[in-house]
Amino acid sequence: MPDWEKRFRAPRIGLPDWAEHAPDRSLFVSNATGTFELYAWDRASGSQRQATDRPHGTTDGTLSPDGEWIWWFSDTDGDEFGVWMRQPFAGGPDEPAAPGLAASYPGGLAIGRDGTAVIGRSTDDEGSTVHVVSPGQPAVEIYRHRESAGVGDLSHDGSLIAIEHTEHGDAMHSAIRVVRPDGSTVAELDDTKGGTEELGLSVMGFAPVDGDARLLVGHQRRGRWEPMIWNPLTGLETPLAIDLPGDVGADWYPDGSALLIEHEYQARSELWRYDLAEPGLEGDTATAPGHPLTRVQTPTGTVSGATARPDGTVEYLWSSAAQPPEVRSTTGKVVLDPPGMKAPGSVPVTDAWVEGPGGRIHALVQQPAGTGPFPTVFDIHGGPTWHDSDAFASSPAAWVDHGFAVVRVNYRGSTGYGRAWTDALKHRVGLIELEDIAAVREWAVSSGLADPDRLVLAGGSWGGYLTLLGLGTQPDAWALGLAAVPVADYVTAYNDEMEALKAMDRTLLGGTPEEVPERFEASSPLTYVDAVKAPVYISAGVNDPRCPIQQVENYVQRLEGRAHPHEVYRYDAGHGSLVVEERIKQVRLELDFARRHVAGPAGEGEMAGAAGLSGLSEPNTPSELNG
Repeated sequence: MPDWEKRFRAPRIGLPDWAEHAPDRSLFVSNATGTFELYAWDRASGSQRQATDRPHGTTDGTLSPDGEWIWWFSDTDGDEFGVWMRQPFAGGPDEPAAPGLAASYPGGLAIGRDGTAVIGRSTDDEGSTVHVVSPGQPAVEIYRHRESAGVGDLSHDGSLIAIEHTEHGDAMHSAIRVVRPDGSTVAELDDTKGGTEELGLSVMGFAPVDGDARLLVGHQRRGRWEPMIWNPLTGLETPLAIDLPGDVGADWYPDGSALLIEHEYQARSELWRYDLAEPGLEGDTATAPGHPLTRVQTPTGTVSGATARPDGTVEYLWSSAAQPPEVRSTTGKVVLDPPGMKAPGSVPVTDAWVEGPGGRIHALVQQPAGTGPFPTVFDIHGGPTWHDSDAFASSPAAWVDHGFAVVRVNYRGSTGYGRAWTDALKHRVGLIELEDIAAVREWAVSSGLADPDRLVLAGGSWGGYLTLLGLGTQPDAWALGLAAVPVADYVTAYNDEMEALKAMDRTLLGGTPEEVPERFEASSPLTYVDAVKAPVYISAGVNDPRCPIQQVENYVQRLEGRAHPHEVYRYDAGHGSLVVEERIKQVRLELDFARRHVAGPAGEGEMAGAAGLSGLSEPNTPSELNG
């Protein structure tokens, strides 16, 4: 079995979640059986068991604070529309976690120590709602609004609930409302008012201490994401002296004495400990004497998630483009080592900084052995509020093994480069990102990396959308297009997609298709389909609520009408697949399509080493595709 196939087939394990008051009980996600499912792990005994087993996989789950229950979200065939279920940690039958609540799209979940749950929901008819479910009692609705909203957190003593909402109509910038369990308002924090620009807020979590109302909040007041502490009972806002470039996230240490800082900068991340003063102390910067920041040592690369344990150690999921992911600990040990085949490494990324129309653009480059110019895949990330990083990804590694260079562009709209870079994506949606991709493409060709006659534009979700839009607006630039779960017809996509994404589209484009028809037309791949010259491959999930199937069909019909070379693969899932064998098939089809339409590194009609294609990529889950 070649290395690129081993990378795809090797079992993966996610960062374990642990119960707040039973830290030896953990829950993690793994694809060990060939489908991503939830697993219960008793650290004290070492025993593990598979908790969920569904044809299309399960990844959304959490533990109750006492560790007695596993909550997991049950949708239908990947459509993201369903209900919360629960089962005993030790095993047993599943049961509805909130009897009486109808199916919906999930909008956040917080579980209290007494078993009370706060559940966020959204439907196309009702908009966003929040419900409190106490043990043995029917659900009580405490919040409702047409715009998108969701549950942020529940305080440690269960007396306060934080809700993120966009009642002001800007789905990219949330405000925070703290309410009592009866729905009465305690306080509001809203950075969308009073200034020339709207700023976003995010809930990072209440202090894990009884009687402590402090809420850790992410804000953008200094042009980037960073944390502060807000007490909704007193109104006191406490800034934190974190002198680091780039975006900063945070979570509490279990005793509330410190924060675990996750710092992202230039496509890489690192961890720090930020010591606080005595818990509950207010009136100053709430920092301990001396410099509050201490580096938590991690290798160079990307930390995809981290959690501080009660003993003060930190567990984190780490990888780099060259090294596969591992769940590590600051003790120096690997926390979980999945059984079976180990994924071989790949080539490291190099950084490219390219001057573009909106400022310097950061791109990550991987290339095969030898001397260019190479056939090159521009692998465009989803989101658009997301970014590529120096993290392990099986699909780019597979292209490199087959003789292709891979370029990933963090275009305007990407996160990680400041608020202005992310917020630049408005009104000329899609066209702005493609300007940045074009600038990087010109650099790749002029530098000798990329062969201008063998350029492939590819991506999933928003990346799939940009692929189709780029093929139509830049028809002479690309030799091939590979679009997974894309937006293809923006107006039909808007009409058919889930309500939360409609709100995002209204924010990005400045209104509905009826209000700003010219913007939807300018940003829709369907508008330019007759200009497409390159062969097109499209894959789409028939149950996708984010990029629904009918708008893909509309685009395909236009390709068929002009007898343009294309192939379409439709599969029984939602916005990507959690099933290994399904992803094997998808990657095989993509590689084979490229083999037939793009000359290989030696100028031949087949890619080097492409015989017997049977690859497996990690699944494109909704969170990974992100859009």
